[in-house]
Amino acid sequence: MIDCQRHRFDIPGDIAYLNCAYMSPLMTDVARAGEHGVRMKSRPWEITTMDFFESSETARRLFARLIHAPANDIAITPSVSYGISLAARSLPVEPGREIVVLEDQFPSNVYPWRERARIAGARLTTVARPAHGDWTSAVLDAISETTAVVALPHCHWTDGALVDLVRIGERCRETGTALVVDLTQSAGAMPFDVGQVRPDFLACAGYKWLLGPYSLGFTYVAPRWQQSEPLEYTWMGREGSEDFTSLVRYRDRYQPGAIRFDVGQRANFALMPMIVTALEKLLEWGVDAIAATLSARTADIAAGASELGLRAVHADRRAGHFLGLRFPDGPPSGLLDHLVAHRVYVSLRGDSMRVTPHLYNNDADTERLLSALRTAL
Repeated sequence: MIDCQRHRFDIPGDIAYLNCAYMSPLMTDVARAGEHGVRMKSRPWEITTMDFFESSETARRLFARLIHAPANDIAITPSVSYGISLAARSLPVEPGREIVVLEDQFPSNVYPWRERARIAGARLTTVARPAHGDWTSAVLDAISETTAVVALPHCHWTDGALVDLVRIGERCRETGTALVVDLTQSAGAMPFDVGQVRPDFLACAGYKWLLGPYSLGFTYVAPRWQQSEPLEYTWMGREGSEDFTSLVRYRDRYQPGAIRFDVGQRANFALMPMIVTALEKLLEWGVDAIAATLSARTADIAAGASELGLRAVHADRRAGHFLGLRFPDGPPSGLLDHLVAHRVYVSLRGDSMRVTPHLYNNDADTERLLSALRTAL
C-alpha cells in the first residue's frame, strides 16, 4: 500500500477530486518539467540536436516498461484516435467480415472502425451490455471465424467493468482475428502485460492514469504490422534523421520498429519532459502497488455508497481503480452541481456516476463525497 501522495499535487485541502478518469491533475514536479521545457523554447540557441531525440526515446522506454513491451514496438502518438486510426488503416478487413466493439464504448475506439467497415464493405457488431455483467463471456460469444477485428478497452470507461483481455486474445488467435486495445482507462493504474495479451495494436492517452499532459500518448504496434504505412510521412521517422546536416539526402528507409508511426514534431519540448517525469514516478511507485492502493480506496467508497442505496459493478468484475455508482431511479437532477457546491468532483457517464480516485485522495475526500451524497438523496 502506498501512503497518500497529496503533497505531490496542487490540490487544496477542501477539494475532493475523484475524477482521474476524466483528467488527472499534474504533479508539481510534472508541471515544473513542462515549465522548464517552455523556457527552453524561449532560448532556442540552447536547444541541441539531441534534445529532439533523447526525451522522446526515454518516454518510449518508460511506457514500454509499464506494459512489459519492447521499446522498439512503441510509437509516440498524440491521441487514442490517432493510434486507433493507424490500426484501422493497417489491419486487413475483407468484405462481409465484422468488427466487434462494446456498447457505449468510448468514441475514439468506435469512429475509425465505423469508417473502416464502411470502406471495406464489412459490418460493425456492437456487443450489448450483458445483464449478467460479464463482458468477457459476451465478447467471446461474439467472436467467430468471420470476425476480422475486435476493438476493446481493458475496462469500460463508464463504470470500470473489466474485460479479460488474456482470454479474448487467446480466442482471437484461434479465429485469426486482430485484437486492438484502448488502454487509456487502465494503463498505469492496473497491471498489463503485452506478452500475455498479445494485441496487434494498443493505444493509450497520457493525460489520465499516466498522470501526464494532454495531447500526448503512445501506441504499441506488434512486430508483424511494423511494415504498415504510417499516417504521416515524417522526417524524424527516417533512417539517419539524427544528422541534421544531411536531411536533404532524402531516405526511403525508416527507423527500425514502430518509430515510423510517431507523430510529427514528437520532440515537444514542453510535453515530453512532463510525460517522462510522470512515468518515472509511476514506475517508482509500481503499478501493482498503485492498483492495490486504489482498490482499497474504491472498496471503502463502494461500501459507504451501498449504505445509501447505490449499486456498483461487483469488485470481481470491475477495475480496482474505477467505481461506477448507479442510483435506484437514476441520478438525481442537478447532482453534479450539488456535489461541486460541496467541493466534490466526479463525472456522470450514461446512468453511472463515475468515481475514480488516485494516490492524492485521502479519507477526508471519501467522507466529503459520502456526506454530499447523503444530502443529495
